[in-house]
Amino acid sequence: MAKDNTLFTYLLRLADDHLILSQRLGEWTGRAPTLEEDLALTNIALDLIGQARSLYSYAGAIEGRGRDEDQLAFTRPERDYLNALIVEQPNGDFAHTIVRQFFIAAFMVPFWREMENSGDAQLAAIAAKASKEVAYHLRHTSEWVVRLGDGTDESHRRMVEALEDLAMYTGELFVNDAVTDAAVADGFGVNVSSLEKEWRQTVDQVLGEATLELPDVSHMQSGGRDGLHTEHLGHILSELQYMQRAYPGLTW
Repeated sequence: MAKDNTLFTYLLRLADDHLILSQRLGEWTGRAPTLEEDLALTNIALDLIGQARSLYSYAGAIEGRGRDEDQLAFTRPERDYLNALIVEQPNGDFAHTIVRQFFIAAFMVPFWREMENSGDAQLAAIAAKASKEVAYHLRHTSEWVVRLGDGTDESHRRMVEALEDLAMYTGELFVNDAVTDAAVADGFGVNVSSLEKEWRQTVDQVLGEATLELPDVSHMQSGGRDGLHTEHLGHILSELQYMQRAYPGLTW
């Protein structure tokens, strides 16, 4: 795989993760349990969309086909999206949203920290900014995990259900494949399998404080990195892409 092609695919995967997760969190706007949390989730979503924009813009420049961040975000078919399956999972109740965000933030903190040492200067710069943002995401969601897990019987039950529903999607985050191997070999990527130990330590520590446990999973779901998605992504894209599909070439 040529280096530019590897870098483009690598950037696209990261950008898609952040775009789809941002869209999911945006669905909470005006509907969160409290006004403060409404603002917090919206701010996290804005952080994620900012990271996605930086990654898409860089990906478009690397591709060299004239596609900008909007075209990459809003005009590709479903099978061309390369996000991990966990980010497209439905919000469910508040417990599900918090567990999903907690799992991802616990992964992105060490990921962006390692990416700050990337041999690609632009990726390293994106990582330096993102590291500060995801540190807050992890702190915020960790506090909610503890509050809900060690709260009422009802909040604890819902957290247990959320963990059982979402744990099966976490394994995909730590899978190295031909793209990640080539990215590491070329000096700009992160060996994601090496992050699993720290992720598990973070998760176990917070869940322990919350009187919760990470459930055992016999089979991890995967396929998102190859464009094989759950039924949920199509519904997300139908809303996300509506304006560009209805009015091709629309600009703000």
